Amino acid sequence: MPPSAASLAIERHDEALVLRLAGRWRLAEHPPGAGAVVAALADGPPVPRVTFDTTGITGWDTALAVFLWGVQKATAERGIALDADGLPDGARRLLDLAGAVPAAQDAGKKEARRTGLVTRVGEATLRIWQTLLGALAFLGETALAFVAFLGGRARYRKTDLWLVLQDVGPRALPIVTLISFLVGVILAFVGAIQLSRFGAQIFIADLVGLAMVREMGPMMAAIIMSGRTGAAFAARISTMQVNQEVDALKTLGISPIEFLVLPRILALVIMMPLLTLYADLVGIAGGMAVSISLFGLTFTQYWNETLVALSLQQFAIGLVKAVVFGALIALAGCYQGIKTSGSASAVGTAATSAVVVAIVAIVVADGLFAVALNALGI
Repeated sequence: MPPSAASLAIERHDEALVLRLAGRWRLAEHPPGAGAVVAALADGPPVPRVTFDTTGITGWDTALAVFLWGVQKATAERGIALDADGLPDGARRLLDLAGAVPAAQDAGKKEARRTGLVTRVGEATLRIWQTLLGALAFLGETALAFVAFLGGRARYRKTDLWLVLQDVGPRALPIVTLISFLVGVILAFVGAIQLSRFGAQIFIADLVGLAMVREMGPMMAAIIMSGRTGAAFAARISTMQVNQEVDALKTLGISPIEFLVLPRILALVIMMPLLTLYADLVGIAGGMAVSISLFGLTFTQYWNETLVALSLQQFAIGLVKAVVFGALIALAGCYQGIKTSGSASAVGTAATSAVVVAIVAIVVADGLFAVALNALGI
């Protein structure tokens, strides 16, 4: 063994187990682990304490700290005293620091509390109430930010708004194109199976057009943007929250709602109607491709029947839904990001929660739209 390599010699005496360390205890030297010490403590007769002789050490780094932590853990489990006087000053301080957190020994062993049904229901109710209060506070601050925006007093960077517009708009076109075209194809096939029984394939155009414009266009665009953009909003803002960048904005007197949330809500509210209109046209094109290629319709027949079935009112319904869905997606993503706290693992939780909350809110809002439109006879 080269003299510079890390070495460990274990000497057993009646009064102590002496660990003689020599050489360079660095990670690159692959020094011995604490396993040999653990084996010596387990195999031989018990000793009252463990001491160190480190006069032969020529250099060390975290490899020595890891070794000492393993030895400390082994002696603590057996009730053996550990004499750290022979260690270098820095290593001894690291060992004292590691031993200053006794709660870490019981990490992950939380004792489950036995609570009754009433207690659990009460705790769940309090959590829900606190969540509602937090959401209402966020909505209130967002409303105030919009008032400031309308008054020209909102503090945000216009370049951020343009970047978010580009991200939620043009960059989302490929996935919106693919999904909308396939939805149009599926609707055409589903309608054709039933309508072909009566020789009414021409009404595939009515089915695809109305379904895409009123429901599937805004709905599918919103779901796509929930997974793509809502999660991104939550991840970015929660990362800033974990890194204390949001706290820095508050320290500078800048509202995080105006600086971070407002541009994202504006971008989605502006782009969602445009994406929905594009999704409507692509879905109609998908239904047209199936009808012309498989069911004997001509382009002129399909186009004329689509114009008969659709009206500006139908398009307006879908576009209004798109505006509402865009606001819900942005609010869900930004709220989950703003309320994030803790470690980096909370970022993934925030992104997942943003998608779930946004999709649930979209479905609920679409149901309310359906009830309202039915009551109005539209």
